[in-house]
Amino acid sequence: MNKIYLDHAATTPVAEEVFEAMKPYLKEHYGNPSSVYSTGREAAQAVSEARGKVARSIGADEREIYFTSGGTEADNTVLKGIALALQEKGKHIITSRIEHPAVLESCRQLEKYLGFEITYLDVDKQGFVDPDDVKKAIRDDTILVSIMMANNEIGTIEPIKEISRIVKERGIYMHTDAVQAAGQIPIDVEELGVDMLSISSHKIYGPKGVGALYARKGVRFAPLLTGGAQERNRRAGTENVAGIVGFGEAMRIACENLEEKADYLRRLRDKLIDGIEENIDEVILNGPRDERRLPNNVHFCFRYIEGESILLNLDMLGIAASSGSACSSGSLDPSHVLLAIGHPHEIAHGSLRLSLGKDNTEEEINYVIEVLPGIIKKTRSMSPLYEG
Repeated sequence: MNKIYLDHAATTPVAEEVFEAMKPYLKEHYGNPSSVYSTGREAAQAVSEARGKVARSIGADEREIYFTSGGTEADNTVLKGIALALQEKGKHIITSRIEHPAVLESCRQLEKYLGFEITYLDVDKQGFVDPDDVKKAIRDDTILVSIMMANNEIGTIEPIKEISRIVKERGIYMHTDAVQAAGQIPIDVEELGVDMLSISSHKIYGPKGVGALYARKGVRFAPLLTGGAQERNRRAGTENVAGIVGFGEAMRIACENLEEKADYLRRLRDKLIDGIEENIDEVILNGPRDERRLPNNVHFCFRYIEGESILLNLDMLGIAASSGSACSSGSLDPSHVLLAIGHPHEIAHGSLRLSLGKDNTEEEINYVIEVLPGIIKKTRSMSPLYEG
């Protein structure tokens, strides 16, 4: 049978409409947007139109959108850019233990090389950051709070609006990594109250290698990349015009009938969760069961087995899935997210993430429910930890 793709949290295929929008800027309109002649002006106009699409999708002004190479660069720009710009004011940053590695590794670099102090907030068993913990952690020298909007592994949607309110009362910058939330749930930067927000194209059926940073007017941050005046002197380097055009179109499409698409994914998600729990014993659903979970996210731990063996067996049956963050797939260490929500190493190693997309069908979900119990049974039969 055809491949069943259930790893949309890692990346998505480029939508046909997005590809068609990009094609002219890969060959015909190849100008550098910084050039003053007509070919350059055509490219610059395309970038401007895409900037407007991204801005409107999140309720921002287009002058508050800065294109990057993706969510990782956007996160790095926030952490390091704010740190460099405001280090004389303070050297304390607050984040959580379940953030994407782009945030966590940036924080560790700031600790190691610039002497910053980072407070890593704990989360509860479902992965939620407690706004009261944020309030208690704020100090006079705190310059930034960075909490993700939705977790990329277990799908938990954080109470960003509540956290932002607390942070803004103290006059501190608030950032959220919304890479996994974009295209899944509504995003309005004014309603959320954030100062900075990261998004990525390839999670919403756009091309890889492009993303954006929203930075509210007046926010001070140093550029991560220097050497050119592009992006209003905030991000040097010739713009990826075709990628930016595709990203803008992907954002526009993602926001069309968003709730209808989310309801469809929720139905498939809940069917998959129920099917796994009814047919397999010794399983643990990670993340909440309600509306505070991303519509497309299913994440389980299976006792007594390794997640990698599940993935290999699924792949042999035509099903593509993952055990967690694609950015950590080369590591043998258990997921930092699963450890943070309280799982011991032996349980955290047995994880499976199934992330749904717009083209998945009920028939595909039925097939996964049909074959997964046999895979788990087979894998456990070879485990010295399992006694049947």
